[in-house]
Amino acid sequence: MRGMATVHLILPDDLAESATRLGLFQPAASEAMVRDAIRRQAGAELRAIRERLQADPLPPMSEAEIQEEIDAVRAEKRRAAGR
Repeated sequence: MRGMATVHLILPDDLAESATRLGLFQPAASEAMVRDAIRRQAGAELRAIRERLQADPLPPMSEAEIQEEIDAVRAEKRRAAGR
């Protein structure tokens, strides 16, 4: 079984009462809400990155330039690993 954390929320009374009536404070419902919020946030971040790239696109690279970049990353990984 994975670890579980306890979270203390401070909410307006009416919101807390509505959430309680809807069962949103049950572990499965709370987990689903948090996971959904994380997915939405990640999607928003990806959209922001896409918009920045579209506003200032990278110049096209030749196959040789791409291979040079790949070779440089691999060489750096080998150096970092002490090979």
